[in-house]
Amino acid sequence: MQATVERALTRSHLFDETSRLDSWMYRIAQNLHIDRVRSLRRKGTSVDIEHAAELTGDDGRTVTEARSDLAAAQRVLQALPEDQRATFLLVVVEGLSYREAAEVMDVQIGTVMSRIARARLRIAEELARGGQTGRKETVQ
Repeated sequence: MQATVERALTRSHLFDETSRLDSWMYRIAQNLHIDRVRSLRRKGTSVDIEHAAELTGDDGRTVTEARSDLAAAQRVLQALPEDQRATFLLVVVEGLSYREAAEVMDVQIGTVMSRIARARLRIAEELARGGQTGRKETVQ
């Protein structure tokens, strides 16, 4: 939140007076999130050499969570394209109406409906296959 406000203040000259402030702020927050995720993927996970020995072998808790439906749904959700995931989270998790989500994301309501439909279909298909998204997980 702080980074979003900081970026908005430093780039206030770029704000279009004819657009909605909440949509502009949401887009800034979304772009910061995307940048952070990309950066973390590039950097990978760093581990102190002292703790490296602890990373070998299977962690029982991780194995159990990986088998659960919730973990599978989370993996599938994370594998969705960013636009579908953001739209899905706004409508399903945050409880926004399609119209409200369209206003926040500054897109047409039909775009929101399409993204939600594609996200739900992909989630259902992946969970039916056992939640295997084909993505390799990084050690955390």
